[in-house]
Amino acid sequence: MTPAAMTLNDYVLILKRRKWSLILPALIIFAISAMIAVALPPVYKSTSTILIEEQEIPADFVMATVTSFVEQRLQSIHQRIMSTTRLIDIINRFNLYSDLKGKLTSEQIVEKMRKSIKLETISAEVVDRRTGRPSAATVAFTLTYEGKGIPDKVQRVANVLASLFLEENLRVRERQTKETSQFLEDEMKKLKAQLDDIEGKIATYKAMHINELPEVFQVNMQSLNNTERNIERLNQQLQSFKEREGYLQTQLASITPLEKMTEDKRRLRALRVQLANLETRFTDEYPDVIKTKEEIEKLEKRIKDFDKTTESTGSLPDNPAYITLASQLASTQAELDSVKKQIINLSTKADEYRRRIEATPKVEETYKALAIERNNTQAKYDDLVRKFMEAKVAHGLEKEQKGERFTIIDPARLPEKPYKPNRLAIMMIGLVLGVAAGVAVASIKEFTDSSVRSSDMLSAVTSFPVLAGIPEITTPKDIRRKKVIQGLQITGFIIVVVGGLFIFHYLIMDLNIFWAKLMRRLAL
Repeated sequence: MTPAAMTLNDYVLILKRRKWSLILPALIIFAISAMIAVALPPVYKSTSTILIEEQEIPADFVMATVTSFVEQRLQSIHQRIMSTTRLIDIINRFNLYSDLKGKLTSEQIVEKMRKSIKLETISAEVVDRRTGRPSAATVAFTLTYEGKGIPDKVQRVANVLASLFLEENLRVRERQTKETSQFLEDEMKKLKAQLDDIEGKIATYKAMHINELPEVFQVNMQSLNNTERNIERLNQQLQSFKEREGYLQTQLASITPLEKMTEDKRRLRALRVQLANLETRFTDEYPDVIKTKEEIEKLEKRIKDFDKTTESTGSLPDNPAYITLASQLASTQAELDSVKKQIINLSTKADEYRRRIEATPKVEETYKALAIERNNTQAKYDDLVRKFMEAKVAHGLEKEQKGERFTIIDPARLPEKPYKPNRLAIMMIGLVLGVAAGVAVASIKEFTDSSVRSSDMLSAVTSFPVLAGIPEITTPKDIRRKKVIQGLQITGFIIVVVGGLFIFHYLIMDLNIFWAKLMRRLAL
């Protein structure tokens, strides 16, 4: 049998019958949510805003050696500050999480504090100087700390974290610039040693091939040309002397010697005087000295030969013409010998110049390789010196805090009210859940109740018509009891409503102040 559709009067009757099934679960769940809202400790939040300022001195004058991006450097600093050692030091300094020290390990407490610290960047659209296009850039960031307990302790922890960020940024930038300067200085020393080694090799090579270097190639060519011209001139002189020698020998052969030795002896005395004079002014290696000595030896030999001839024949040459020609012949022969020696010496020099000229290309190739290596090393060294000076200036820039730096523009403030929990939301959720639970309980009881409450229901169940109905018999005592119960219900409802409003006002308006005062008193 299909049940009849329920009317508004049926719902009203259900509410009357199941009012306590509806009210009691709602009151219980609302009371539990109120107790939870009261029991949860307040969590305060304090935030610092830090501005990222560019360096004061233009980058065209001083180029910073810190190459990492702001976001990367922020994450690096954040990881250093979030290290276990740093956080344990802050926890011990401010006695944080004292209620958890006996329940959790140090690592768990540190991890809990890490979750309480939040870093958020603030970006803005700026125009890139290189491209001229707008792009997102990090201009500031916020550092937030959430903690239970005393508000001013949360504020102090937030300030300490912000100070650590500022100090760590300065320390990181100064360390990076110092490491850059140290690295460049070490590389300069290495290149200087290499440069000195190459200079030593070049000096040694130049000393070994001093006359074969490209710089003296033209000198060698000029010297060779001069030597060849001198040899040619001496060959002409040699030919002339040979012709004169033949002519004198022919003339001498046709003349009888007369007083020949007397002229040779005078010539010998004159040469000895001339040799003595030359030795006072020049060394034995001087050409005129050598030439005079050779002529003296020839005259002495001729005189000795003449004396032997005279002793054997018993006659003396007495022809002056013969003596003159013999003297000229001896002088020509001496000149001839001198020219031959000069030709030999000049030929030796010419061969040496040719050897130098032939060796110059090979020497030049090795010398150029050493010179190129020296020039490249010198260029690298000069570039490193320039970069080292720039790095020293950049280090001074960071040391004097004139470079990019962090500035606190909004320090952490004392939180006036808790960040969490949201007690109003908890109570409203409890109220909604309580009403839903009451409706659910009343609905379950109603739909599981098989009682017959009207003649229509009885007729529908039995399929028989209802002939008569007996009304409810109400005595005066029942009326009085009903009025008392209704009065008690109304009174209880009023008390619950007034008490709920009082608790609501107390929790929402005054509990935060109460907690803050309580925490300050406990801290003192």
